[in-house]
Amino acid sequence: MREEDKPEIRRLPLFRDMSPANFEKLMQAAYAQSFPAHLEMIRQGESADFLHIMMEGTVELFSRWRDRETTMAVVRPLSTFILAACIKDAPYLMSARTVEKSHIIMVPAKDLRATFRLDPEFAMSTITELASCYRSVVRHAKSLKLRNSRERVAAYIYRQSKVAGNAASFVLPVEKRLLASLLGMTPENFSRAIKSLRADGVAMDGMRIIITNLKSLQAVAGPDALIDGSDPIADHSATSLAHL
Repeated sequence: MREEDKPEIRRLPLFRDMSPANFEKLMQAAYAQSFPAHLEMIRQGESADFLHIMMEGTVELFSRWRDRETTMAVVRPLSTFILAACIKDAPYLMSARTVEKSHIIMVPAKDLRATFRLDPEFAMSTITELASCYRSVVRHAKSLKLRNSRERVAAYIYRQSKVAGNAASFVLPVEKRLLASLLGMTPENFSRAIKSLRADGVAMDGMRIIITNLKSLQAVAGPDALIDGSDPIADHSATSLAHL
C-alpha cells in the first residue's frame, strides 16, 4: 500500500486511538488493490477475509434472495466496510461491487482480530463503531417501516440539503437506481415520489435536486432526531449498513 495513505487511514475513528506500533503492524499486513468499475468484489455467504478501507471510488453493497436484489448501502471514501463479519469471523451478509473504478486497502481479518485482542484502544474503537452502526441500522429500519415512499424521499432530500449547508440545490451522490433501492422502492416509484413533491418545493433536473420551498419539504419529511439524527462516529461509516 502507498505510504501516503497511512495518515488518512490513521485519522479514521477506528484506527486513531490505537498504539502507533500496532497500527504500523496492522498496515504492514494490509495491501492496496484497484478494482475496475462494475466488478463484484465479494459475494454474500463467503468467508469474510478482509476489512476493506475505501480510499477512492464508490462501492455498492447489495443482497440477493431468489430473483430479487436490493441495495443495502453505498460506500464512498474515506471509510471502512464489512467490520462486523471480520471481527466475528463470519460469512459476508452482503455482496459488494464497484460502481466506478475504486482503490481499496485490504486488511486481513485474522490480523484485525489479533489486534482487537491485543490493543484495548482499538478494541474500544471497534465496539464504539459497531454500536454506532447498530443505531444507524435501527434508524434506517424505522424510516422504512414508519414512512411511506414519498416521505422517505422527502426526508432524504431534506437531510442531504442540511448536510450541504442548507443548500437549495445539490447533485445526487449516486445514480437514481441505487438511491431508489437504498430507500426501499423501485426506480419507477422513486420517480413518482419526486414528481409528487413538486407541489412541496422539489424539482429535479437530471441528477440535480432543486428545492424551492424548504418549509414545505420539511413538513412532508417530518425530520426526527430519533430517525434522522446520527452519532458522531457514524459520519465516518459512509452508510448505515456498511459494517455488517
